[in-house]
Amino acid sequence: MNNELRTVGKKLYIGDKEVLQGWESFTGWYWFATEKTEMEYNGKPIWYGFVQGQYEEWGDFPEAEIDSLGMKAWKIKKIDLPHAGRR
Repeated sequence: MNNELRTVGKKLYIGDKEVLQGWESFTGWYWFATEKTEMEYNGKPIWYGFVQGQYEEWGDFPEAEIDSLGMKAWKIKKIDLPHAGRR
């Protein structure tokens, strides 16, 4: 799968998948949601997408786990999303 982050207009894509939402942390990790699954964890959606952490990988991640980091992680504003991530 193509892991290239690219901006097209005012949207961010990873390969051919549009990023719907993104999160960033003080540790330099990024979570990019490309699909919302039908599952939930602690009342919040589980997303499928691309994570730039210690390694770059595709997979599922619960929004509730990102929220549990408190002020150490935050949702990336839509206006900033096309410029987010490690490139």
